[in-house]
Amino acid sequence: MRTDMKDTLDAPAPPHPLLAAPVAPTLLKLAAPNLLGMLATTAVSIAETAYIGRLGAEPLAAAALVLPLIMLMGMMSAGAMGGGVSSAVSRALGAGDQARAEALARHSVVLALGFGLFFTLVLILFGRGVFGLLGGQGEILHQAVIYSAIVFSFAAAIWLQNMLASILRGSGDMVGPSMAFLGGAALQVAVGGTLCFGWGPAPQLGIVGVGLGQATAATIVTLVLLWMLCRPTARVRLTARGPLKRELFGDILKVGAPALLSPIQTVATILIITAIAARFGTETLAGYGIGSRLEFLLVPIAFSVGIASLPMVGLAIGAGDVARARRVAWTAGGMAAAGLGVLGLFLALVPGLWVSIFTHDAGVAAAASLYLHFAGPVFVFFGLSLALYFSAQGAGKIGGPLLAGTVRLVLVAVGGLVLVKTGAPSWTLFLLVALGMVTMGVVTAGSIAITPWGPKTPVKS
Repeated sequence: MRTDMKDTLDAPAPPHPLLAAPVAPTLLKLAAPNLLGMLATTAVSIAETAYIGRLGAEPLAAAALVLPLIMLMGMMSAGAMGGGVSSAVSRALGAGDQARAEALARHSVVLALGFGLFFTLVLILFGRGVFGLLGGQGEILHQAVIYSAIVFSFAAAIWLQNMLASILRGSGDMVGPSMAFLGGAALQVAVGGTLCFGWGPAPQLGIVGVGLGQATAATIVTLVLLWMLCRPTARVRLTARGPLKRELFGDILKVGAPALLSPIQTVATILIITAIAARFGTETLAGYGIGSRLEFLLVPIAFSVGIASLPMVGLAIGAGDVARARRVAWTAGGMAAAGLGVLGLFLALVPGLWVSIFTHDAGVAAAASLYLHFAGPVFVFFGLSLALYFSAQGAGKIGGPLLAGTVRLVLVAVGGLVLVKTGAPSWTLFLLVALGMVTMGVVTAGSIAITPWGPKTPVKS
């Protein structure tokens, strides 16, 4: 009897179900809840912009100063460091090392608290100077500082919710985090609106109320995700007991730390294009703004497929099945490319369906339509690069996609300078944007094709 019990305890854990599941149907199944969560986040952004817009021009301008930093923190915690967490956890599970996966979960919480505290200190201590450099003055600067102080005082909760969600996603659970974020989105809209306008017995706090809505939702979602990870039935359980090891921090950071460059590249590219568009005149700038909004709405499609591929790739790499990992990556890339490509091509042919939602000014509409004529057909490359970025995180090989983002940034910066210096027509800017997308897609795909994802094959003598 004792021998049988020992054999049972020593038996290896059964392989993860995602290691044998059919690739394409499983990616679609995992991507669906992620897409819902991303669309909910987009809806919250629209609702909060509408709330603040009703308060007047000054609060709206103040929120515009703070929004890029909120977006940067979100991309860093969910996509960059979060991807590093999902990658490390999934590779440990793929190798059958449950103890390592749970230790990695504990280390990711420590990292989330550290990064959250960093953002809090920087924005509380230096927020006024940062927003002043961005152009904030007078009442706009004052409101930006207050709004930022509310949101970034809860930076640790925002980092925790995204890192805890990444642990769950790394274990293959996409539904749990998505349902938590859906509930959080509804709560954020309700609390933010109630405290902004003073609905019912609540006080009317204006932009402060919107910030408190974000803080409340992040806190509640964090508590829900903690409960999910502490349940006995959790695939990866989070426990406070155990030592902290440099090697485990390193396993997360070797993917997550370099990936922090990606959102910086994205924001820098957008800022450069915006600055160049402004030099071509108001109509070109407004037209680019309308066209680029479409990119932000299409990102959830590529993100949902890419983040679904991450644990599948990581599990396969951990299990030593490099061929399956690559099959998952290329399938995810193809799905995202097809989805964005079809939508982009359609709106390139009939841009009025999108442009007419935002403007009836003939000049602005013409500029926005011209943007879609150039950029729409190459959204296929945009989708390909985004999905493959997450697959590369799963494999722990992020260098190629980061190189692609750098090449795109340099191309846009140098090309934009040439356009401005030579007095080129405005349509050349939209051509440059399209070339940047193509370049990023091609370099990302090429780097993944030539980068080894497994151990080197020994040379036969």
